[in-house]
Formats: sequence, structure tokens, C-alpha cells
Amino acid sequence: SVEAALACAPDHVSAYSLIVEEGTALARQVRRGVLPMPDEDDLADKYALVDERLEAAGLGWYEVSNWSRDVASRCRHNLLYWTGAGWWGVGPGAHSHVAGVRWWKVKHPAAYAARLSAGRSPGQAREVLDEESRRVERVLLEVRLREGLDLAVLDGPGRAVVPALVERGLVVRTGSRL
Repeated sequence: SVEAALACAPDHVSAYSLIVEEGTALARQVRRGVLPMPDEDDLADKYALVDERLEAAGLGWYEVSNWSRDVASRCRHNLLYWTGAGWWGVGPGAHSHVAGVRWWKVKHPAAYAARLSAGRSPGQAREVLDEESRRVERVLLEVRLREGLDLAVLDGPGRAVVPALVERGLVVRTGSRL
């Protein structure tokens, strides 16, 4: 599938590993033993293969699961997501985030349409993130980016473990960025 994607000469590729989501037919098949759970080592090998092939085709890695031909072809929506900026989602299941408030709409298209037809909001739920939740989320999302995370975002215990993580080869520190 990587070769098929590259044959289309894309300027951007997103490549995510398979996640078995609860409530899906796949999850039920895995639970019953009809299908095996994806093997983590196999997924890691496939990730390395994808990275190698995309880089060779001139697509540079800029986020854990994303490669682009240049800065202009990076996914602007996802960059907003990974940097905690605001965005508005449209349609069934869409998520939005503005100023620390996140909300999402009902997933099923029929339920979405029925709410709109009845003059009701298709919104399903929302959450307001407190400062600590926003900080932790920032850590989790920005370490995905090639530019990394500003170490100042980490709390004391987080900064204290950085040298050990660097020593083990799990992260790279460049100046004030992880």
C-alpha cells in the first residue's frame, strides 16, 4: 500500500498503525479469537519500512505519523491539533477546540441529520480543560512533532527524568527542546 500511495505522487502522507477500537466489528472478532490482535513488533517494523520508503521518495517526517514534501504541504488542521490551537470541526463525529474548550458532535450520520432536522444541536458533549490538563496534553502532543517540546513545559519530575531518557536513547535533547 505504501508503493501504491507513492505511485500517486502525493505531497503528504499520513500513516497510522492499526488500532483495534472497542465497539467495532474488528474488536469483536479479536475478542472471539477469529482474528489475532496486531503484533506490536510487526507494527514497529512496518513503521520503520514506511518511514524509509517515504523518506527515499522525498517526503520528510514532521510528526510521528505524517510526512510531507515540504513545509507548505504539512497538514494544517493536524498542526493546530498538535500545538493546542483552535479549530472547528464540521459534520458527524467532528471535534472542535477553542480556548481550552473541546466539544464533539454525534457520530452517526442519521442521528446527526435527525437533530438538525428537528432544529436541535448535533453536539454530543463538551469538556473544559483545566491548566494542568492542557499542560499534560501539550506534552503528549508536542513530543510527536519533529520540532519537539520546549522543556519548560515539563514539570519538575518530568525535567528530572530527561537525562535518563536521553541516556537510554529514547529521546534527543537539542538545547531547550526535547
